[in-house]
Amino acid sequence: MNAISKSSNLSPFLKATVNSVNNGGRQVLSSGKAQRPKVDVPSPVKAILTKSITEKLCTATPRAATYAAVNGFQQCRLAHTDIRVPNFDYYRIDSVKDPRARAKDSAEQRKSFNYVVTGAVGVGSAYCAKVIVHDLIGLLSASKDVLAMASIEVKLDAIPEGKSVVFKWRGKPLFVRHRGASEIEREAKVDVSSLRDPEKDSDRVKNPEWLVVLGVCTHLGCVPIANAGDYGGYYCPCHGSHYDASGRIRKGPAPLNLEVPPYEIVDNLLVVG
Repeated sequence: MNAISKSSNLSPFLKATVNSVNNGGRQVLSSGKAQRPKVDVPSPVKAILTKSITEKLCTATPRAATYAAVNGFQQCRLAHTDIRVPNFDYYRIDSVKDPRARAKDSAEQRKSFNYVVTGAVGVGSAYCAKVIVHDLIGLLSASKDVLAMASIEVKLDAIPEGKSVVFKWRGKPLFVRHRGASEIEREAKVDVSSLRDPEKDSDRVKNPEWLVVLGVCTHLGCVPIANAGDYGGYYCPCHGSHYDASGRIRKGPAPLNLEVPPYEIVDNLLVVG
């Protein structure tokens, strides 16, 4: 046995065994530690074995395999096999179920369906646009109460001579004055060149008997008092503006005459607005 251990031609595995036997199995020399022999497989042989195992796996699960070129040949990579793709063939039309069919060939069969869908979408869009425009115009237009006040009608035979009646028109006071012959004659003789806001009486009235003006002072927007002032017309007590029976400013801080609104007199009926 000693002769065997001293032999230099023994392999490391046999040397370790001989040393263990000589020492009674108590210790194994570090220099003679048992090692499993390594088998060096050539690279071509390893590639062939790997390819063979991979092909068997991919053949067993073809739906879950994805292939890629590695080391000059096709290798597959296994994917998840627990995910199932739902089938929507029940909801598809017959002309598009075949994945090999061309879209150009199936378009003729779907033409009527496309026309119906396009027409329905067009009609729906037109109706929605019409509703939006209608509601937008209605939102921007005046309300019904404002439209009701856009014009008023006044019966002139209910106003006695020499009286001035106040009405409400578009949120403003409206003075309607029934003038007598003396007032008409007096206002017609006024020298227009002496007025702050030159304007003839005939240009401010359509019927000499009726004076229609807005009861808003042209100074700061106050409401004058009828049949008052130094000239027998209207007087604004706020800052002392005097108007004559034609609504023209004669004295005080007001810069302009009382405004004459658009109106018409038809058969003893006054229509303002």
